[in-house]
Amino acid sequence: MVFDINDLNNLHIDVLREIGNIGAGNAATALAKMLGRKVDMEVPKVRIVEFKDVSDILGGAEMSVVGILLNVHGDIKGNILFVLQIDAAHILVNMVLGKPLENIDDFNELEISALKEIGNILTGSYISALSALTGLDIKPSVPNMAIDMAGAILSVPAIEFGKVGDTVLYIETEFKEGANRVIGDFFLIPDVESYETMLKALGVLS
Repeated sequence: MVFDINDLNNLHIDVLREIGNIGAGNAATALAKMLGRKVDMEVPKVRIVEFKDVSDILGGAEMSVVGILLNVHGDIKGNILFVLQIDAAHILVNMVLGKPLENIDDFNELEISALKEIGNILTGSYISALSALTGLDIKPSVPNMAIDMAGAILSVPAIEFGKVGDTVLYIETEFKEGANRVIGDFFLIPDVESYETMLKALGVLS
């Protein structure tokens, strides 16, 4: 039987949600170490969405965002995209650098470097969770970061969609540090075979 993403049932979604939970937990721990302060995390919202709906989730194709994109290869192939709205990115980088949270000047070189490092740590946390849960060998590329409109950032994985499916695993993660809240959107964009590989490795697909 050929695997069809539309056949994913609640059990499969629950397992994928667990990957989101563990990944976000790892990310919160890594962020807390980076900040030297406790970071709490809301239970992530996890769902399968169509790629064409991603720009709407991000607030529309013209919404300015910070996007961190990397390729994954090994047992799973595809792209990982971590997106922060500009305001959230400013809060996060100000928290890391100890600056006033209301500081929203254009990102300087130090702040861009910090954002890249944050993105690297957060995406790495999800990859580690995915690898640990599945036992699969998953290798990430060096992340690329862009500050642009959501539509422009999404055009990069869109070009590769000849090789991947038309659905993505969407994990909305909310981090809390004191009264500060930051929402980051994490998208795993695997090729169709990789969904099947993941679910088989997790023991929920024969």
